Amino acid sequence: HPAAPRQARPPGHLAVSPHAMVAGPARALQPRRADRAVRSLDGAPFAAPDSETPPMSRFRNRVDAQQAHIVSLRVAVGLLALLCLGLWYGWQAAPRDLTVHVPPDLRAGSTRLWWDIPPENIYAFALYIFGQLNRWPSNGEQDYPAAIQALRAYLTPACQAFLEGDFAYRKSAGELRQRVRGVHEILGRGYSDDPQLRVQQLDHNSWRVNLDLNADEYLAAEPVKRALVRYPLRVVRFDLDPQRNRWGLALDCYQDLPQKLHLPGDTP
Repeated sequence: HPAAPRQARPPGHLAVSPHAMVAGPARALQPRRADRAVRSLDGAPFAAPDSETPPMSRFRNRVDAQQAHIVSLRVAVGLLALLCLGLWYGWQAAPRDLTVHVPPDLRAGSTRLWWDIPPENIYAFALYIFGQLNRWPSNGEQDYPAAIQALRAYLTPACQAFLEGDFAYRKSAGELRQRVRGVHEILGRGYSDDPQLRVQQLDHNSWRVNLDLNADEYLAAEPVKRALVRYPLRVVRFDLDPQRNRWGLALDCYQDLPQKLHLPGDTP
């Protein structure tokens, strides 16, 4: 028998057998994502996910990071070397010995900077050095220049030149031959009687010291001069030769002209 002709279907409808239908709520059809093969065929370039990095890029990043770390280590080593050189230079330039001036009266204690010099020490230095310069035990013509040479480490060059000129003047005037001379503090006119007057600081490295002294001179056991004089001396910081000058100070001769004093009860 000839086959029966197929029944024509209207266009636009899909024929589904009853057995293929599943009971349940109807679900909307979801559009299917095109896979990689289809997208590559469509001409769209394939892009890897952000979390995935090619092996060559990871290798290059690691090499760059190591090189940057090596550069930073080299810079740190260079800075440490410069710091060590600076510390070594400071250590070499630092003084090996420090002179600390302590006030003579320690009953109340004292706290001072190591470079600060108490005024008591300034006064004691000026009194001692000036007294030794004016100490002629037997013959001023020999004792005066000997004292200048013996104390030259405690004199500034200008003061030493001044004293040598003074010696030449006194010698030519006949004031040194067989002369015996000495000076000492006037009673009641020491440092403790008026500290502000005795030592006056001019600047960081210089001081004015006012010594009220009694100067006595003898010639062949006969007194020839007795005067009460205020000597305004200048003392400066002079820490050049600690082996020969432990004080770290020097006498710069006179700050002003000496003045003759008149004590109460003296006849003019």
